[in-house]
Amino acid sequence: MYSLTFLIFASFAFALVLTPLIRNLAHRWELVDRPDHARKLHTSPIPRVGGVAIVFSYLLSFAALLLLPLSAVHLIRGGLPLVARIAPAVLLVFALGLWDDLRNLKPWPKFLGQALAAAMVYAAGIHVQGFAGFALPAWVTLPATIFWLVLCTNAINLIDGVDGLAAGIGVFATATTLLAALVQHNMDLALAVAPLLGCLLGFLRYNFNPATIFLGDSGSLVVGFMLGCCAIIWSQKSATILGMTAPLLALAIPLLDTALAVVRRFLRGKPIFTADRGHIHHRLLDRGLTPRRVALIIYGGCGLFAGLALLMMNGGFQGFVILLFCVATWIGIQHLGYVEFGVAGRMFVEGAFRRHLNTNIALKVLQERLSDAATPDDCWAVIQDSAKDFGFQTVDMSLAGRVYHYRNGGCPERSWLIRISLSSADFVELTREFDTPAEHSVVAPYADTVRRTMEAKLVSFPSRRAAGAAG
Repeated sequence: MYSLTFLIFASFAFALVLTPLIRNLAHRWELVDRPDHARKLHTSPIPRVGGVAIVFSYLLSFAALLLLPLSAVHLIRGGLPLVARIAPAVLLVFALGLWDDLRNLKPWPKFLGQALAAAMVYAAGIHVQGFAGFALPAWVTLPATIFWLVLCTNAINLIDGVDGLAAGIGVFATATTLLAALVQHNMDLALAVAPLLGCLLGFLRYNFNPATIFLGDSGSLVVGFMLGCCAIIWSQKSATILGMTAPLLALAIPLLDTALAVVRRFLRGKPIFTADRGHIHHRLLDRGLTPRRVALIIYGGCGLFAGLALLMMNGGFQGFVILLFCVATWIGIQHLGYVEFGVAGRMFVEGAFRRHLNTNIALKVLQERLSDAATPDDCWAVIQDSAKDFGFQTVDMSLAGRVYHYRNGGCPERSWLIRISLSSADFVELTREFDTPAEHSVVAPYADTVRRTMEAKLVSFPSRRAAGAAG
């Protein structure tokens, strides 16, 4: 036990000493993050290579322990194979993050490198074996392990937007994992996570608001990747049938923030990798809270979920823990006031999703029927049928020298008038009353479908071919 204590205090001391040294070198070499007054709100350039201090402090703490004449050193050496197995993958993630800090690595090479590191961990025998009491088939464990590790790696990176936030979340997650390892008598896991706890505590001295150094990708990616690895090891030794559920709770806030970001961007039709100001900490800042208060509030949430994760290890409280987690998550999301989820929820309740689906199906059917039409009369039959379905009162069409009319009542004075020009002589003109109750209530997509399909068919009609030959 005193060896673990030594690892924590040694890594803490190394981080306290190395972090300001790295910070000063970064200033000298211009390795800084400059404010942009949009997403980066710090007022002066701040070094962004804090991961260098984290990694060196972690390694030096083990070196210091092995050099001491402690009676338990032989036990420590017995646990080091686990650290040694994940070390190459961690160093690869560190190299990717440092490269990104120095050269701005693009997203896809970064993701591929993280996936390779995750595969290396899998090859070292660290696998996601199941979730929520269900064992995964052998062929699923590799993609599940890669997905989990890449998710954790980027979750910590994405939430690193306020001074001390990612490092503080890492402190709660590592402390929770260390306590779980001690309860499980899992010395390998305790040895892997104890120095990380000390590193983060020492680094937080300089990273908490007002920060003088940032984790950078070299730090946040490494912390996320190591926490993901430790979560898998925790689940492999877990006595609870829920496996990965307890480790997931320990990382609940960064994982939830990542999930919300993906869903928000999907609902808005934006690329998933697009940066925005919709993360949890941004929403709290927009409510007028200071960065320090935002960090402390999220620390409180981390403390709550850490307690639930440890309580989850007691088999008698699993149902209560899951219920409490779901209620707390729902209340938190409601208070953050995401417009996307409110609108999507109302659309679902009011049946707008079903109507939108029916509209797209009807447009696809319209396109296919128009494409199959062989003559102008066939096209008119399709247009006339669809006009009724989409709520148009009148349709006038001129196509290949023929003129067609359709009337279904209505008030021309209170109508939309849409003219779809197909050529200098051919057109489709439709009217539709304002606020017409119809199953399919779109106008522009209908007009666009008709235009695209009919323009392609014009050249195939006999009168058009004849006109082309005469020209």
